[in-house]
Amino acid sequence: MMTPQRKKAEALYVHVPFCDAICSYCDFAHAVYQKELVQKWLSALRKEMEMYPISSSLKTIYIGGGTPSVLSLKELDAMLSLFDPYRKDVIEYTMEVNPETVNADKASCMVMHGVNRVSMGLQTSDDALLRRIGRRHTFADVKHAVSILHQAGIDNLSLDLMYSLPDQTMAILQKSVQDAVSLEPEHLSLYSLTIEANTVFGRTGIKSLDEDSEADMYEWICRTLPACGYQQYEISNFAHAGYESRHNLTYWHYEDFIGLGCGASGKENHARYDHTKNIRTYLKDPVHRDMIPLSREDEEFEMVMMNLRLKKGMKLSAYRDRFDEDYRVRFGKKSQKLMEKGLLEEKDGWIRATDRGYEILNSVLVELM
Repeated sequence: MMTPQRKKAEALYVHVPFCDAICSYCDFAHAVYQKELVQKWLSALRKEMEMYPISSSLKTIYIGGGTPSVLSLKELDAMLSLFDPYRKDVIEYTMEVNPETVNADKASCMVMHGVNRVSMGLQTSDDALLRRIGRRHTFADVKHAVSILHQAGIDNLSLDLMYSLPDQTMAILQKSVQDAVSLEPEHLSLYSLTIEANTVFGRTGIKSLDEDSEADMYEWICRTLPACGYQQYEISNFAHAGYESRHNLTYWHYEDFIGLGCGASGKENHARYDHTKNIRTYLKDPVHRDMIPLSREDEEFEMVMMNLRLKKGMKLSAYRDRFDEDYRVRFGKKSQKLMEKGLLEEKDGWIRATDRGYEILNSVLVELM
């Protein structure tokens, strides 16, 4: 039985692959900023957009990277102008920035084009540790950038922090979280360091902290942020009520989304697609996408997997509406075993991980598979 046709994607992700420097842990598609390369990339992006028309009913736009804010004011204006025709119904328009690349003119340009949310890479407030991981900003730069964004009228701010960094102690993490909270962002994302082979850390043998230290840090974060008014709504994400990331909820609810640009991925019409991470290859053929068809079984499991990342879990009626089948028919026996172990619970029409199950969610999902 085929999965029913989906509605048009209402979320757009755009990947800007340029950075002024490459962080030691970064495995995203990136290239060191070059003015001529940016101009060629903008032309290629226009060509891609012409070949793949974008829905006129977008609800979210997310400009990520890379470092979108590394673009010059003129380049930033040119890029954001490409999306002006599609933002009339957009509720949440996010752009990622690095603190040292923010200025008043860029912030005003962002607001002029409808950007109403910013995700900023803080990572840690410890300046020595920032240098250790290849960042070019200081915590003072973060505070200055936040002030600039607020003055421009952007009040919906998300800060990214990292834990399990090399040489990071619990005390350093705690101060970083406290410093981040003091800036009064509406949203906080906290990610543990994962060492990928194709990174500076991976090539030089740098390791993250041991599993016990990492677990202790995560548990402290999950205890502390709710007391500061940030409710955990996803494995790595905390927000004031009403400020959960609408765009990222598209991913976790397993809805379709459009991906544009070198290094971007998308999911539409029962297929996932990836763009090349190589900027030169993208410039030669910006309309090429590596397509990965998704079987019904793929989509059934992926929907459960993504929804269980959410603290509230998956609404059983949403699964039934998507697949015209009851969740219990597909996953009942395995799900029941996990409930008997106290790792999953079914309540009020939802299936979710228990607190204990949430801590070992990867193991729960493996067993559910």
